[in-house]
Amino acid sequence: MPKVDTPGVAKLLREYAQRTALRGGNPYRSKAYSRAADSLAALPVALDRLIAEDRLTEIPGIGDAIADIITKLYRTGTHPSLEKLRKEIPAGVLELLTVPGLRPDKVLRLYKDLGIASLAELEAAAKDDRIKKAKGLGGALQTKILQNLAITKSGEARLHLHRAAALMEHAKHTLEKAQPDLRRITIAGDFRRGCELVADLALVAEAPSLDGGPAVLDSSGLKVYLTDRKHFGATLLHATGSAAHLEGLRALAKRKGMRLDLGGLHDGRKLVAAAEEDIYRALGLPFIEPELREGQGEIDRALKGELPKLVTDTDLRGILHCHTDASDGAETLESMALATRERGFQYFGVADHSKSAHYAGGLSLEEIEQQQREADRLNKSFGKGFRIFKGIESDILADGSLDYPAEILASFDFVVASVHSRFKMDRKSQTDRILRAISNPYTTILGHMTGRQLLRRPGYDIDVETVLRTCAKHEVAVEINAHPWRLDLDWRWHQAALDFGCMMSINPDAHSIRELDHMHWGVEMARKGGVPAGRVLNALSLPDMAHYFERKRRRLARAA
Repeated sequence: MPKVDTPGVAKLLREYAQRTALRGGNPYRSKAYSRAADSLAALPVALDRLIAEDRLTEIPGIGDAIADIITKLYRTGTHPSLEKLRKEIPAGVLELLTVPGLRPDKVLRLYKDLGIASLAELEAAAKDDRIKKAKGLGGALQTKILQNLAITKSGEARLHLHRAAALMEHAKHTLEKAQPDLRRITIAGDFRRGCELVADLALVAEAPSLDGGPAVLDSSGLKVYLTDRKHFGATLLHATGSAAHLEGLRALAKRKGMRLDLGGLHDGRKLVAAAEEDIYRALGLPFIEPELREGQGEIDRALKGELPKLVTDTDLRGILHCHTDASDGAETLESMALATRERGFQYFGVADHSKSAHYAGGLSLEEIEQQQREADRLNKSFGKGFRIFKGIESDILADGSLDYPAEILASFDFVVASVHSRFKMDRKSQTDRILRAISNPYTTILGHMTGRQLLRRPGYDIDVETVLRTCAKHEVAVEINAHPWRLDLDWRWHQAALDFGCMMSINPDAHSIRELDHMHWGVEMARKGGVPAGRVLNALSLPDMAHYFERKRRRLARAA
């Protein structure tokens, strides 16, 4: 039979991953197959070339065993193990694995006990209350399925930012190696715009010569835009998007008697296309940062000179909201602090879980005292150039109160108040719960406001506008949780937060040293939301942050 193309092999490998997950056993095996399939989908060079040159193992996540599977899939269109797995489960059952929170064991039970073999049948069964009545399934699972089917329908083929970053960097490296004559290979698409989920994987590259002008190579997973020096800016502009932003630019060009298309900006016989900056300038606009290009009024603001100077990674002076092995983190307080200092930051804010978070090793009063003594000891060794700030991530309890009595909360430099339970409270009750926590004088930062987990669960239902207004009133910073599964508060609410007078706090919610680097994704979200450095709490220098906390401490003391 004819050999299978790269998208076809990626699809077969993904099927292999799903069927392996349903078979049971080691869950990491199916995850490895799935990640390898993602890598294949973003491959910028021909798969047959890598196979012929025995270079498959250069692809991230592909070792010898997976390379053998890929080779057989490519050459034959199948694999003996895949054929064996196909006899066990109908193809439609695989669709159920795309529903967030629906584990393989539950999928098997839905199929074997209720005969559900497609998403349509799953939705019908949930609406008919059949899942609620089934032993081992129940009402909670049924509610979750109905809730998360919407995520499945809207999130198809989208990647979390950190996963997209790994794929795009490898694609860029592979293209550089395969075609060394290409220059200025640049990541474009959704990723360049800082979208919280990435569907449009795209690279732009300058070729030394092109027959017939710019071209697009589409592997069905990754688009490579080949252009020349003369048209590089126009190609990058269009490959970045968004469609709404480009439509706005075209409308502006038309009003000015010009024309913008894939080839560039046409002004009579003059062509402006070499650089994005030149195109914006010719339209009478300052350069609009990629993160702002969503067709949400950024062109009008640019015309009025009202675009903000966006926060950057280098604006941040410290890290807040991090966990250690005292609760559910992987590293000691000292290790996390040292790693933070090595990254050039001036302070580290520890915020382990509070006592109600039993599942996460929430801190007892004795453990709090131990950690604070350790922080004091380490701070003496650090000197004046670096400091550990003593904090806690306090659970917001069902009634809106915080963990620990006032005298314990007063011992912290800062308190991150977060919801970790009772997500299904009605809108008013959930909102009132959070408002009470915000009004607590010890609350410094409201953590991951909506509790969403991208492609996994929606946020709980709250009145976001009222919450933001209350944060501004009580001078409680709004967290931009930088964990790529959260990225909460959603960037679409950032402008409202700024308008109400809120400060933002970009926090990694790091549970390991590696996760400290999640800060970058929080910066991306802040930029996308139009946040300047002056409105970011942890853009304050060490002396200013220490003064900020001390001022709040004195205010609390006077109130007491």
